[in-house]
Amino acid sequence: MDGRALAERVRARVAEEVAAHEGPIGLATVLVGSDPASAIYVRRKREACEAAGIESIHHEPDASISEDDLLGLVAELNGDERVTGILVQLPLPEPIDENRVIRAIDPVKDVDGFHPVNAGFLLQGRPTLTPATPSGIMELLHAYEVSLAGANAVVVGRSNIVGKPAALLLLAEHATVTLAHSRTRDLAEVVRRADVVVAAVGRAGMLTADMVKPGAAVIDVGINRIDGTVVGDVAPEVADVAGHLTPVPGGVGPMTIAMLLANTVTAAHYQARSLAHPLA
Repeated sequence: MDGRALAERVRARVAEEVAAHEGPIGLATVLVGSDPASAIYVRRKREACEAAGIESIHHEPDASISEDDLLGLVAELNGDERVTGILVQLPLPEPIDENRVIRAIDPVKDVDGFHPVNAGFLLQGRPTLTPATPSGIMELLHAYEVSLAGANAVVVGRSNIVGKPAALLLLAEHATVTLAHSRTRDLAEVVRRADVVVAAVGRAGMLTADMVKPGAAVIDVGINRIDGTVVGDVAPEVADVAGHLTPVPGGVGPMTIAMLLANTVTAAHYQARSLAHPLA
Protein backbone atom coordinates (compact mmCIF):
# COMPACT_ATOMS: atom_id res chain seq x y z
CA MET A 1 0.00 0.00 0.00
CA ASP A 2 1.81 3.07 -1.29
CA GLY A 3 1.25 5.84 1.23
CA ARG A 4 3.54 8.27 -0.55
CA ALA A 5 1.60 8.13 -3.82
CA LEU A 6 -1.77 8.38 -2.07
CA ALA A 7 -0.54 11.27 0.09
CA GLU A 8 0.43 13.16 -3.06
CA ARG A 9 -3.10 12.73 -4.40
CA VAL A 10 -4.57 13.96 -1.10
CA ARG A 11 -2.23 16.97 -1.10
CA ALA A 12 -3.23 17.82 -4.67
CA ARG A 13 -6.89 17.65 -3.68
CA VAL A 14 -6.21 19.88 -0.67
CA ALA A 15 -4.38 22.43 -2.85
CA GLU A 16 -7.41 22.60 -5.17
CA GLU A 17 -9.74 23.15 -2.21
CA VAL A 18 -7.47 25.85 -0.78
CA ALA A 19 -7.39 27.67 -4.12
CA ALA A 20 -11.18 27.56 -4.38
CA HIS A 21 -11.85 28.63 -0.77
CA GLU A 22 -12.95 32.19 -0.11
CA GLY A 23 -11.30 33.47 3.02
CA PRO A 24 -8.17 32.68 5.02
CA ILE A 25 -6.75 29.22 5.59
CA GLY A 26 -3.87 29.26 8.03
CA LEU A 27 -2.29 26.65 10.30
CA ALA A 28 -0.71 27.90 13.50
CA THR A 29 1.99 25.58 14.81
CA VAL A 30 3.29 25.94 18.36
CA LEU A 31 6.61 24.31 19.20
CA VAL A 32 7.59 24.68 22.84
CA GLY A 33 11.32 24.24 23.40
CA SER A 34 13.92 22.74 21.09
CA ASP A 35 13.31 18.99 21.01
CA PRO A 36 15.03 17.90 17.74
CA ALA A 37 12.42 15.29 16.73
CA SER A 38 9.54 17.69 17.37
CA ALA A 39 11.33 20.42 15.41
CA ILE A 40 11.66 18.09 12.40
CA TYR A 41 7.98 17.11 12.55
CA VAL A 42 6.86 20.74 12.75
CA ARG A 43 9.15 21.80 9.90
CA ARG A 44 7.68 19.09 7.66
CA LYS A 45 4.15 20.17 8.53
CA ARG A 46 4.94 23.80 7.77
CA GLU A 47 6.56 22.92 4.44
CA ALA A 48 3.54 20.81 3.49
CA CYS A 49 1.21 23.70 4.35
CA GLU A 50 3.11 26.15 2.23
CA ALA A 51 3.20 23.73 -0.71
CA ALA A 52 -0.61 23.42 -0.52
CA GLY A 53 -1.16 27.18 -0.31
CA ILE A 54 -1.99 27.16 3.41
CA GLU A 55 -0.47 30.02 5.39
CA SER A 56 1.97 28.74 8.01
CA ILE A 57 1.92 30.77 11.23
CA HIS A 58 4.61 29.53 13.59
CA HIS A 59 5.26 30.23 17.27
CA GLU A 60 8.27 28.83 19.09
CA PRO A 61 8.22 29.82 22.75
CA ASP A 62 11.07 28.85 25.02
CA ALA A 63 10.80 25.64 27.04
CA SER A 64 10.61 27.78 30.17
CA ILE A 65 7.25 29.29 29.18
CA SER A 66 4.69 29.04 31.93
CA GLU A 67 1.49 27.08 31.45
CA ASP A 68 -0.57 30.25 31.85
CA ASP A 69 1.45 32.05 29.18
CA LEU A 70 1.07 29.11 26.81
CA LEU A 71 -2.67 29.10 27.43
CA GLY A 72 -2.65 32.83 26.69
CA LEU A 73 -0.97 32.17 23.34
CA VAL A 74 -3.60 29.54 22.51
CA ALA A 75 -6.34 32.04 23.39
CA GLU A 76 -4.79 34.57 21.01
CA LEU A 77 -4.72 32.00 18.21
CA ASN A 78 -8.34 31.07 18.93
CA GLY A 79 -9.28 34.68 18.28
CA ASP A 80 -7.07 35.24 15.23
CA GLU A 81 -9.16 35.10 12.03
CA ARG A 82 -6.08 34.25 9.94
CA VAL A 83 -5.69 31.05 11.97
CA THR A 84 -8.16 28.36 10.94
CA GLY A 85 -6.22 25.50 12.50
CA ILE A 86 -4.10 25.21 15.65
CA LEU A 87 -1.53 22.50 16.30
CA VAL A 88 0.42 22.40 19.56
CA GLN A 89 3.24 19.94 19.04
CA LEU A 90 3.41 17.22 21.68
CA PRO A 91 5.00 16.28 23.99
CA LEU A 92 5.13 19.47 26.02
CA PRO A 93 7.84 19.99 28.64
CA GLU A 94 6.98 19.38 32.27
CA PRO A 95 5.25 20.67 34.32
CA ILE A 96 2.83 21.89 31.61
CA ASP A 97 -0.46 19.97 31.64
CA GLU A 98 -0.91 18.77 28.04
CA ASN A 99 -4.57 17.94 28.55
CA ARG A 100 -5.32 21.43 29.80
CA VAL A 101 -3.61 22.96 26.77
CA ILE A 102 -5.52 20.69 24.37
CA ARG A 103 -8.80 21.61 26.06
CA ALA A 104 -7.98 25.30 25.57
CA ILE A 105 -7.94 24.98 21.76
CA ASP A 106 -11.18 26.00 20.03
CA PRO A 107 -12.72 22.66 18.91
CA VAL A 108 -13.38 24.00 15.40
CA LYS A 109 -9.66 24.83 15.08
CA ASP A 110 -8.47 21.55 16.63
CA VAL A 111 -6.82 20.05 13.53
CA ASP A 112 -5.17 17.31 15.61
CA GLY A 113 -8.61 16.08 16.65
CA PHE A 114 -7.51 15.67 20.27
CA HIS A 115 -10.01 18.02 21.95
CA PRO A 116 -12.50 16.12 24.16
CA VAL A 117 -15.38 17.66 22.19
CA ASN A 118 -14.14 16.25 18.87
CA ALA A 119 -13.21 12.95 20.53
CA GLY A 120 -16.74 12.80 21.95
CA PHE A 121 -18.36 13.36 18.57
CA LEU A 122 -16.20 10.56 17.15
CA LEU A 123 -17.39 8.27 19.94
CA GLN A 124 -20.98 9.13 19.01
CA GLY A 125 -20.32 8.17 15.39
CA ARG A 126 -20.36 11.80 14.23
CA PRO A 127 -16.71 12.37 13.28
CA THR A 128 -15.63 15.99 12.86
CA LEU A 129 -11.91 16.72 13.03
CA THR A 130 -10.35 13.30 13.60
CA PRO A 131 -6.70 12.55 14.44
CA ALA A 132 -4.58 12.58 11.30
CA THR A 133 -2.95 9.15 11.57
CA PRO A 134 -6.21 7.19 12.00
CA SER A 135 -7.73 9.28 9.20
CA GLY A 136 -4.78 8.34 7.01
CA ILE A 137 -5.31 4.66 7.85
CA MET A 138 -8.91 4.88 6.67
CA GLU A 139 -7.92 6.72 3.50
CA LEU A 140 -5.48 3.90 2.67
CA LEU A 141 -8.08 1.20 3.30
CA HIS A 142 -10.58 3.01 1.08
CA ALA A 143 -8.05 3.64 -1.69
CA TYR A 144 -7.14 -0.05 -1.84
CA GLU A 145 -10.80 -1.06 -1.65
CA VAL A 146 -10.42 -3.13 1.49
CA SER A 147 -13.89 -4.32 2.46
CA LEU A 148 -14.70 -3.21 6.00
CA ALA A 149 -18.41 -3.85 6.49
CA GLY A 150 -18.68 -7.04 8.52
CA ALA A 151 -14.91 -7.58 8.55
CA ASN A 152 -13.04 -8.59 11.70
CA ALA A 153 -10.64 -5.76 12.53
CA VAL A 154 -8.04 -5.85 15.30
CA VAL A 155 -6.28 -2.69 16.45
CA VAL A 156 -3.21 -3.46 18.55
CA GLY A 157 -2.53 -0.41 20.71
CA ARG A 158 -4.96 1.74 22.69
CA SER A 159 -3.49 5.23 22.60
CA ASN A 160 -5.77 8.25 22.38
CA ILE A 161 -3.83 9.42 19.33
CA VAL A 162 -4.01 6.28 17.15
CA GLY A 163 -5.48 3.11 18.65
CA LYS A 164 -8.78 4.31 20.11
CA PRO A 165 -9.76 6.68 17.27
CA ALA A 166 -8.75 4.09 14.65
CA ALA A 167 -11.01 1.54 16.35
CA LEU A 168 -13.92 4.02 16.35
CA LEU A 169 -13.43 4.91 12.67
CA LEU A 170 -13.40 1.22 11.76
CA LEU A 171 -16.52 0.68 13.82
CA ALA A 172 -18.21 3.53 11.94
CA GLU A 173 -17.51 1.56 8.73
CA HIS A 174 -19.39 -1.42 10.23
CA ALA A 175 -16.31 -3.53 11.00
CA THR A 176 -16.38 -5.81 14.04
CA VAL A 177 -13.57 -4.29 16.07
CA THR A 178 -11.31 -5.70 18.78
CA LEU A 179 -9.05 -3.22 20.56
CA ALA A 180 -6.07 -5.25 21.77
CA HIS A 181 -3.18 -4.12 23.96
CA SER A 182 -0.28 -5.25 26.12
CA ARG A 183 -2.54 -7.16 28.53
CA THR A 184 -4.62 -8.95 25.90
CA ARG A 185 -4.58 -12.69 26.51
CA ASP A 186 -3.51 -14.89 23.59
CA LEU A 187 -2.75 -11.84 21.44
CA ALA A 188 -1.50 -13.96 18.55
CA GLU A 189 -4.76 -15.88 18.40
CA VAL A 190 -6.81 -12.69 18.57
CA VAL A 191 -4.87 -11.10 15.72
CA ARG A 192 -4.92 -14.28 13.64
CA ARG A 193 -8.70 -14.01 13.24
CA ALA A 194 -8.51 -10.50 11.79
CA ASP A 195 -9.25 -9.49 8.20
CA VAL A 196 -7.76 -6.06 8.99
CA VAL A 197 -4.93 -5.46 11.45
CA VAL A 198 -3.65 -2.09 12.68
CA ALA A 199 -0.35 -2.40 14.55
CA ALA A 200 0.30 0.69 16.68
CA VAL A 201 2.31 -0.25 19.76
CA GLY A 202 5.79 1.10 19.02
CA ARG A 203 7.63 -2.20 19.32
CA ALA A 204 9.73 -3.29 16.37
CA GLY A 205 8.66 -6.52 14.69
CA MET A 206 6.02 -7.42 17.28
CA LEU A 207 3.57 -8.58 14.60
CA THR A 208 4.99 -11.72 13.01
CA ALA A 209 3.87 -13.77 10.01
CA ASP A 210 2.40 -16.57 12.11
CA MET A 211 0.02 -14.02 13.71
CA VAL A 212 -1.49 -12.88 10.39
CA LYS A 213 -4.40 -14.45 8.54
CA PRO A 214 -3.46 -15.08 4.89
CA GLY A 215 -4.75 -12.25 2.72
CA ALA A 216 -5.37 -9.85 5.61
CA ALA A 217 -4.83 -6.11 5.22
CA VAL A 218 -2.10 -5.02 7.63
CA ILE A 219 -1.52 -1.37 8.55
CA ASP A 220 1.83 -0.73 10.24
CA VAL A 221 1.80 2.49 12.27
CA GLY A 222 5.04 1.80 14.15
CA ILE A 223 8.09 4.04 13.82
CA ASN A 224 11.05 2.44 15.57
CA ARG A 225 14.69 3.38 15.10
CA ILE A 226 17.06 0.40 15.16
CA ASP A 227 20.76 1.04 14.49
CA GLY A 228 19.93 4.15 12.47
CA THR A 229 17.20 2.44 10.43
CA VAL A 230 13.50 3.14 10.72
CA VAL A 231 11.37 0.00 11.02
CA GLY A 232 7.75 -0.66 11.86
CA ASP A 233 5.85 -2.84 14.31
CA VAL A 234 5.37 -5.49 11.60
CA ALA A 235 8.09 -8.05 10.84
CA PRO A 236 9.27 -8.10 7.19
CA GLU A 237 8.09 -11.68 6.58
CA VAL A 238 4.46 -10.56 7.03
CA ALA A 239 4.68 -9.36 3.41
CA ASP A 240 4.61 -13.02 2.34
CA VAL A 241 1.25 -13.58 4.07
CA ALA A 242 -0.70 -10.32 3.96
CA GLY A 243 -2.95 -9.32 1.09
CA HIS A 244 -2.15 -5.64 1.70
CA LEU A 245 0.66 -4.16 3.78
CA THR A 246 1.85 -0.61 4.45
CA PRO A 247 5.64 -0.23 4.32
CA VAL A 248 7.72 1.65 6.88
CA PRO A 249 8.74 4.19 5.82
CA GLY A 250 6.40 5.21 3.02
CA GLY A 251 3.08 3.92 4.33
CA VAL A 252 1.09 5.63 7.07
CA GLY A 253 3.68 8.35 7.73
CA PRO A 254 3.11 10.43 4.58
CA MET A 255 -0.64 10.06 5.04
CA THR A 256 -0.50 11.63 8.50
CA ILE A 257 0.73 14.98 7.21
CA ALA A 258 -1.61 14.83 4.20
CA MET A 259 -4.62 14.29 6.45
CA LEU A 260 -3.49 17.12 8.74
CA LEU A 261 -3.71 19.41 5.69
CA ALA A 262 -7.16 18.02 4.90
CA ASN A 263 -8.24 18.73 8.50
CA THR A 264 -6.99 22.30 8.18
CA VAL A 265 -9.21 22.83 5.13
CA THR A 266 -12.16 21.20 6.91
CA ALA A 267 -11.62 23.50 9.90
CA ALA A 268 -11.63 26.51 7.56
CA HIS A 269 -14.97 25.34 6.14
CA TYR A 270 -16.37 25.05 9.67
CA GLN A 271 -15.38 28.62 10.42
CA ALA A 272 -16.72 29.91 7.10
CA ARG A 273 -19.98 28.00 7.83
CA SER A 274 -19.72 26.19 4.49
CA LEU A 275 -19.71 23.04 6.63
CA ALA A 276 -21.71 22.68 9.83
CA HIS A 277 -19.80 21.59 12.92
CA PRO A 278 -22.06 19.89 15.51
CA LEU A 279 -21.28 22.72 17.93
CA ALA A 280 -22.76 25.29 15.54
